[in-house]
This record gives sequence, C-alpha cells and structure tokens, in this order.
Amino acid sequence: MRDSAPITPRTSAAAPTPVRRSDATRAAILDAARERFAADGYERATIRAIAKDAHIDPSMVMRYYGNKEGLFAAAVTLDLQLPDLAALPRDEAGRTLVSHFLDFWEANGELTAILRVGVTNTAGAERMQRVFQDQLLPMARQVCPDPEQVPARAALCASQLLGLALTRYVLRVPSTVALAREEILAWLAPTVQRYLTAPHP
Repeated sequence: MRDSAPITPRTSAAAPTPVRRSDATRAAILDAARERFAADGYERATIRAIAKDAHIDPSMVMRYYGNKEGLFAAAVTLDLQLPDLAALPRDEAGRTLVSHFLDFWEANGELTAILRVGVTNTAGAERMQRVFQDQLLPMARQVCPDPEQVPARAALCASQLLGLALTRYVLRVPSTVALAREEILAWLAPTVQRYLTAPHP
C-alpha cells in the first residue's frame, strides 16, 4: 500500500535566513549612518548618501527607520562603558576618566557623530544630554562628596571633556590635535579630579 501522506517542504533550515539578512541590512545601514553623520554632520548627511554607502536602496533605510531622525536616534545609541570609579583610589578618578574618554574617542566614531550633531541640531543635543545624564551622573555619584552637588560637578566634567573633544576631533584645532596624550592628561586630569572630589568652593 502506497503511503499517501503529503510531502511537506523542508523549510525549517531555511527559515532563519531572512532574519539574518534583515540583521545584516540593519547593521550595514547603522554602520554607514555613523560614518556619514560623523563625516558630514546631521544636516548634510542624507538618506540617499547613507544608502549608497551601505550598498542598498534608500527605500530600505526608510523601511527600517522611517526618516533621518529615526535613523540618527538608532545609530547613536551609545554605551560610554564608563569605568567603575568606586573600585579605584579616590584621587585617581580624574586621570582615569580623562584617559577613558581619550581611548573611547580615538576608537569610536559614534561620540564624535553625536557631538557634531549636538551643536547644530535639537535632536542631537537631546541625545547628547540623555547619554550624559544616564551614564555620567551615576558615575559621578560614586566619588562626589556631596550628593546634592553631583549634577553640577558632572556638568563641569562634561564641559571639560566635550570641550576637548570639540576642539580635537570635530573642529580639529591644530594646537589641540598636536597635544600628546600625556600632555592632555597632565593638564586636564587635575581639573576633572577637582570637579569630582574637591570641597565645594
């Protein structure tokens, strides 16, 4: 007697392929967007240019992210990977923080992209504010002597770190670019240390 049971196609092995393709497409878009935002800034970067860099049709960018603001918000989700200052001697906080940001900026174009956009665009400024509020404030609480002064002290630290980044990585002021790492640490670390741990003036 012939077995009349229907033969079902074997689709289980192939099912994950579209998901992997979708993930790869999203990753390509985000990588291209980060590079384009860092190079051109928010205003000049275009969906068409980003799609071209990612080797896909612009409609795919719109499909996944809706518009440029949506793409920017997705592209600049950023973990600063801040050090645990509570695990270090208190008087090393400033040098550790400045050193960390120098390493991070040198290796990661996302922070430069956020800074470029933040100085010219409301969406970028809000993203920058959120990143520092969510990540820098909790870190400052680990070493600041007065909990009520944490926001002000963290803001002062940010002013130093962002000022350095703006002049060194965005505006590329020659005298700032020319500074060696140890020079930056020698100048900036004591100031950041004072903002974090010195008695309130």
